[in-house]
Amino acid sequence: MKHFESSNLIASLPKQFFASLVEKVGKVVEEGHDVINLGQGNPDQPTPVHIVKKLQEAAQNPGHHKYSPFRGNLFLKEAAAQFYKREYGVELDPEKEVAVLFGGKAGLVELPLCLLNPGETALVPDPGYPDYWSGVAMANARMAVMELKEENDFLPDYNGLPADIVEKAKLMFLNYPNNPTGATANEEFFEETVSFAKKNEICVVHDFAYGSIGFEGKKPISFLQTSGSKDIGIEIFTLSKTYNMAGWRVGFAVGNASVVESINLIQDHLYVSLFGAVQEAAACALLESQECVHELVAMYEARRDAFIKGLRGIGWEVSAPKGSFFAWLKVPDGYTSEEFSDLLLNEAKVVVAPGIGFGKFGEGFVRAGLLTSEERLLEAVERIKNIHVFSKND
Repeated sequence: MKHFESSNLIASLPKQFFASLVEKVGKVVEEGHDVINLGQGNPDQPTPVHIVKKLQEAAQNPGHHKYSPFRGNLFLKEAAAQFYKREYGVELDPEKEVAVLFGGKAGLVELPLCLLNPGETALVPDPGYPDYWSGVAMANARMAVMELKEENDFLPDYNGLPADIVEKAKLMFLNYPNNPTGATANEEFFEETVSFAKKNEICVVHDFAYGSIGFEGKKPISFLQTSGSKDIGIEIFTLSKTYNMAGWRVGFAVGNASVVESINLIQDHLYVSLFGAVQEAAACALLESQECVHELVAMYEARRDAFIKGLRGIGWEVSAPKGSFFAWLKVPDGYTSEEFSDLLLNEAKVVVAPGIGFGKFGEGFVRAGLLTSEERLLEAVERIKNIHVFSKND
C-alpha cells in the first residue's frame, strides 16, 4: 500500500504531550490495577435531566433533520445574549456579536486562522491550554509566551514582556478561571488588559470555559464586563463544564463584531452548523433554571476542600484553587513534574498531569482534576501518603 506523505501543515502541529501519559496509564490499567485518574479534564457528572429531555423532544422535530442555518439558529444566539445579560449585565447583539461554535476548542483553534498571517505573533499564557498552540501552528504564525508566576497570582505581567514582542503581537489568549492553575482574574487585571490591548492594537481572546466555577462565594467575572472590552476582544464560552455537556460540542464566541464575523466566515467553509436539536437543548440550558449549576459548583468546592485538606494533612504544601475544577500542586524537591507524575502512577496508582505538558513554565507542578467522587479523592490522598514522599506519614 502506498504511503502518502503528510503536508507541511500536519508536520508542523505541536506534539501531543499527553498522548504518552494516556499510553502509560493504559498499560497500568491493562495490568489489572485500580487507577484513580485525576489527569484528565472530562466532567464526571451527567448532563442535567431537563437538558437531555429537551434534546429528546427537539430531535423529533422534522425541521431539525434538515441542514441547520450555516451560522446557527437565531434562537440560540438570542439565548446566549440573554444569558450574558442575566449573568454579567453585558449587552450583546445576537446577530452581530454572537457566533455559534462546535465547542469552545473549535473557536480557540479557528481564531489564529481568522486573525493572523504567516509569521505574525500570538501571545499565549505559559502554563496554558495546549490547544492555543495548535491554532497558531495551523496559521503558520509565531507564538510568544507570557509566563504565569505563582507570586503574581498566575496573571501575566504585561510590563515584563519584551517591547519587540509586544510590537509584533496581534492576538493574545487569556483564560480565567485558569486551566491548569485554577487562578482567577479580578476587575483591575481586565482593565489593565483592555488598556494594554488598545495601546498595542492586540485582539484579546478570553477563554471562559470555567466561567461558572468559582469558590468561596466569588463568582468569576466575564472579560466583557470590562469597559471597552468589546472594542478589542471576544470571549469564548462553552457549555461543556457549566452544564456537563462536554460531548455535545456546543459553545459560542461573543464580543467584537468584526472578529465574530471572521469566525462565521471561516465556519461557513468548514461546517453546516450544529444539529438543531442540540441547539434547542443548549438554549434550554442557558435560559432555564440554573440550580443545576449552583449544585455543581457546590460539589466541586466540597471536593476541593476535602482534597486540599487531605493533601496538607500528609505534609504536601499545596494551595487551593480559586476556580475551575483543577488543583495545581507544587512538586516536591528532587523531582521533575514528569518524574513525580510517573511516581504517583507507578507507586500509588494515581494519575496527575505533569505541568511541563502545559508549557515550559508549568515545570515544578502537576495538575489534578477534581473529577471523581470525594471518596476517591480521599483514597488518592491515602495512596499518596503510603508511598512516603512527604513528611507527615503517621
